[in-house]
Amino acid sequence: MKALEDCEIMLGVCGGIAAYKSAVLCSNLARHGAKVTVIMTENAKRFVTPLTFSTLSGNKVYSDMWLDSEFYDPKHIAIGKRTRLAVIAPATANVMAKLANGICDDLLTTTVCSMNCDILLAPAMNKRMWDNPITQRNINALCDNGYYFIGPDSGRLACREQGEGRMSEPDIILERILELLHKL
Repeated sequence: MKALEDCEIMLGVCGGIAAYKSAVLCSNLARHGAKVTVIMTENAKRFVTPLTFSTLSGNKVYSDMWLDSEFYDPKHIAIGKRTRLAVIAPATANVMAKLANGICDDLLTTTVCSMNCDILLAPAMNKRMWDNPITQRNINALCDNGYYFIGPDSGRLACREQGEGRMSEPDIILERILELLHKL
């Protein structure tokens, strides 16, 4: 996994039960030498704490654009400049809709808008949300704009239904990250 050594990865974590899988992904990336910067949405912090990601990555976790604003360091630009690959896992229908439509109303969406690197989305949501025509339109728009996807997978969902919508497992996402880094 030499491709990950000293590689700057931005891991965006959105609000969904699959956020616990993102902690495993973060740990695996850091263990293989990646420099992981985690940006959590406010909703993500309802599922997993920033302390979890800070401990696993060895770095500060960001979620607020205005924190430390007395220092002129626009976080969304600074993080975007140094990132080699961005991964959003779980990528919720909400965040994908924002990205597809250029809505930048939090640190994650603003940072992604400023990036000039490949972006990998690992969707996670209920199968009805995944199948929604608006969600599918947003996915098509993201694909047309160069975003990459991994999953979602089929199986038991948090709502206790079966179907497509499960976030891919961390080891599968890691394989896809390595594929994308190899092509860069």
